[in-house]
Amino acid sequence: MFERVEAVIDHLRPALQSDGGDVELVDVNDGIVTLHLLGACSGCPMSTMTLKMGIERAIKQSVPEILEVIAV
Repeated sequence: MFERVEAVIDHLRPALQSDGGDVELVDVNDGIVTLHLLGACSGCPMSTMTLKMGIERAIKQSVPEILEVIAV
């Protein structure tokens, strides 16, 4: 499952990097994905929206077993 989530993140990464940010996959455990937001994403006021409406939605669409995506 980790590799499947990582593939989705790799697909999203160019869009994040174009705005000066990035994301690192920390862990996938019991349906919970843990990410670390980097660069501009770490301090952006819209990072919660990006995380939930962008990254989480894309991951859940491709990997339905995922229950939640959280940032640490």
